[in-house]
Amino acid sequence: MSEISSAESELIGGATRQFLRRRAFWNRFAAYWLLAAALVSVLVTVGIVYVLVTESLPFFNQVSLVDFLTDTQWTPMFENARYGVMTLVSATLTVAGIALAVAIPAGLALAIYLSEYARPAVRESVKPLLELLEGVPTVVYGFFALLFVTPLLQTFIPGLAGFNMLAPGLVMGIMILPYTASVSEDAMRAVPMGLREAGYALGYSRFRVATRVVIPAALSGITAAFILGMSRAVGETMVVAIAAGQNPNFTFNPTEGAATITAYIVQMAMGDLPHGSLAYQSVFAAGFVLFLITLTFNLIGFFLRRRFREAY
Repeated sequence: MSEISSAESELIGGATRQFLRRRAFWNRFAAYWLLAAALVSVLVTVGIVYVLVTESLPFFNQVSLVDFLTDTQWTPMFENARYGVMTLVSATLTVAGIALAVAIPAGLALAIYLSEYARPAVRESVKPLLELLEGVPTVVYGFFALLFVTPLLQTFIPGLAGFNMLAPGLVMGIMILPYTASVSEDAMRAVPMGLREAGYALGYSRFRVATRVVIPAALSGITAAFILGMSRAVGETMVVAIAAGQNPNFTFNPTEGAATITAYIVQMAMGDLPHGSLAYQSVFAAGFVLFLITLTFNLIGFFLRRRFREAY
């Protein structure tokens, strides 16, 4: 009986050691695989920065950085070429600002409804329908802005140009609404129920609890949603290329047409630019500016998240 027990004990011990070795191997494999996946994203980012910098440096060897940042004309294809990137930046920020003016209040209101008011069945039905907006091709949004929203706005604003920044800005606000609403709602749902119950115990209404308790507690996540929407709006291409026009115009008037940075890149990418020419290099210089704008917004979002983040 003791010999059988000893043999069984040896067998169990061997199987246990084999299982532990196998588990350690797969743990190491998973760790290396996840590290490789993370490094791929880092290497892609480094590669993008490398291409933008190496292609932009020859451009800045011929164009003064001061003129690039202060000139208000952008005419790279003219005989007397001018490279004032603020012409493109003004249109980019105007359209993105209009989009945020639509997406932030609408997204926050929708997030409050889904998080604090909607029944579970309603929430589970509305959220997938809302996120379907993300699957609509941006070129469809562009033609929707050009062929439907612009004529509709012209009935209220008679002097509105056929190509303008107002219509694509409004449509982009609808387009980024799922980002702001969904991420904000997830942040609000993560707030502990105890904080809500404390607000109700003080006699607060449901709306007051949402605005005075839940939103401050979820502010880091809501900020992340707005920064994500801003980055998405700044980098949008097809909507502005179709509905805002491709004529560089330094203006912050949304009723006028203008070319954003992404619209200019699309316009130049479709043409026959000689490789290595100054106009060709201006595409990378404009792209580098767009990269810096997006990076700035992401850094602002990072610091705001660290400043207002709450751990529960």
